[in-house]
Amino acid sequence: MKSYEILGQKDTRSGFGAGLLEAGKQNNNVVALCADLTGSLMMDAFKDAFPERFFQAGIAEANMMGVAAGLAIGGKIPFTGTFANFSTGRVYDQIRQSIAYSHKNVKICASHAGLTLGEDGATHQILEDLGLMKMLPGMTVINPCDYNQTKAATIAIAQHEGPVYLRFGRPKWPVFISEDTPFIIGKALMLNEGTDVSIFATGHMVWKAIEAGHILAEKGIHAEIINIHTIKPLDDAAVLASVQKTGCAVSAEEHQYNGGLGDSVAQLLARNYPAPMEFVGVNDSFGESGTPDQLMEKYGLTAQAIVDAALKSIARKG
Repeated sequence: MKSYEILGQKDTRSGFGAGLLEAGKQNNNVVALCADLTGSLMMDAFKDAFPERFFQAGIAEANMMGVAAGLAIGGKIPFTGTFANFSTGRVYDQIRQSIAYSHKNVKICASHAGLTLGEDGATHQILEDLGLMKMLPGMTVINPCDYNQTKAATIAIAQHEGPVYLRFGRPKWPVFISEDTPFIIGKALMLNEGTDVSIFATGHMVWKAIEAGHILAEKGIHAEIINIHTIKPLDDAAVLASVQKTGCAVSAEEHQYNGGLGDSVAQLLARNYPAPMEFVGVNDSFGESGTPDQLMEKYGLTAQAIVDAALKSIARKG
């Protein structure tokens, strides 16, 4: 099992802030809008560097999406910023009608996603956002795993034509992807080659998958671990090639079973290469208030849960 050095502990939302600033430096058409959460979204550096290109929408997320669509018509590349819950559930109609339907070049940037939002509780811990966004025709959906990958993804989506949903989080998390690793939208990142089970992980769960890989290696099981940072378009070729080699799969995500990464992988395998598959995620439940670690443990989003799922998937190969 390949070892990854922890380069530090940083929140992925800070990776977004750093990437947004860099994207703004690279392209004068990049503009940013925020719904009264500039500090929480780490957008202050962009606001200070480019005050004429920053728009404070206030607590009016639906209006922010409409303004972003209008800016896109004028040739700008708008990045909207608010919590993931408000970036999707609260404004789904505006995204569907004003952005996705006409394929506007708007980047919907969503922080504080998933259970790791922590103490704010179930009303803010959206676990359905990946499904909501990936069902919209033409919407690219990205969920990077650490600070460096989030920064690289933010820069990359500024250069991508079309609507994008970019998801990231609040807590400090291990940084393990090197800052010079290329970010290619729609291209999975192989983290460890293996022969016994394919583990497809996204977002914060990628690090948990690496931890699980070490536990499995101690049991003599060689796990193939793939970072699926782009949920849509899914890297079909990488997924199929891996499962054709290992014969079984596990998905790991900080999201509901329904609608997320595991849902996409299962559909792909059902159509092309049916194989045993287990899911690590939230099973048809809202979250609750607690620390990120407490909630990840309670809802089964742990390295051990991935190990257990891998053993079960392997056993089903017969």
